[in-house]
Amino acid sequence: MKRSKKNIIPAGHRVIWIIGASAGIGEGLAKYYASIGAKLIISARSRDKLYQVKAACKGNPMNVHVLPLDLEDETSLPEKALEALRIFGRIDTLIHSAGVTQRALAIDTKLSVAQKIMDINYWGPVAITQAVLPAMQQQGRGHIIVISSLMGKIGTRFRSSYAASKHALHGYFESLRPEIYDDNIHISMVCPGFVNTSLGEKALIGNGEKYQKKDDVHIKAMSVSEFVKRLIPHLDKQKEEIFIAGSEIKAIWASKYLPGKLFRRKIREAKVI
Repeated sequence: MKRSKKNIIPAGHRVIWIIGASAGIGEGLAKYYASIGAKLIISARSRDKLYQVKAACKGNPMNVHVLPLDLEDETSLPEKALEALRIFGRIDTLIHSAGVTQRALAIDTKLSVAQKIMDINYWGPVAITQAVLPAMQQQGRGHIIVISSLMGKIGTRFRSSYAASKHALHGYFESLRPEIYDDNIHISMVCPGFVNTSLGEKALIGNGEKYQKKDDVHIKAMSVSEFVKRLIPHLDKQKEEIFIAGSEIKAIWASKYLPGKLFRRKIREAKVI
């Protein structure tokens, strides 16, 4: 089926599966879509936190289904996808919002920690996407939304493995996009800058322990509610690449227009914690 704007389902009539819905941007999107009547499947590791999000969602509670999963348990994800598809009979929109970040120099980061970041941020979304794609192809439509980062386009100190995982997402989904174009399946890559969530506090340091503090750049960052408010119009249009950030957005334009040597000096000087 050739894609057409006529095949865009209004958000309030969609079945939306949100991975990483227990906090941050994923939670914000869950609350928004529940408020306009969409049917939701919300997933993350913590069942308790997911039920807290469900309780905070406005609208019919029967429209919000909790499906816990662990992105590190790759072998379980295809079955989780089948379970998600059985809940409402279809998935119109798949949102990858789960993730873990990093606060450590590359040389101080154990390989096992780097692998954990890749498993959660990259391999998990890939496994779920590949399990859901056949159903989207059969129904003749779909929208895959990937919450990446500005770090999917550039790299800074203390984020080597995190940036690598986000770069990998762009490589995979940008390659997937032309493969499923004629199936009327859209892909939106969302690149946030700093958002005031708990992501930074849960960041992994070199030995795998949690960072356990909020950096200044996140304290001063835009709220989740503001981010979601700015994001939704772009998602409704199924825009392919979306940048939403504060002054740090300048790094993206600098990467395009500044001479390479000058850009890299600016990145070395950038305040990232």
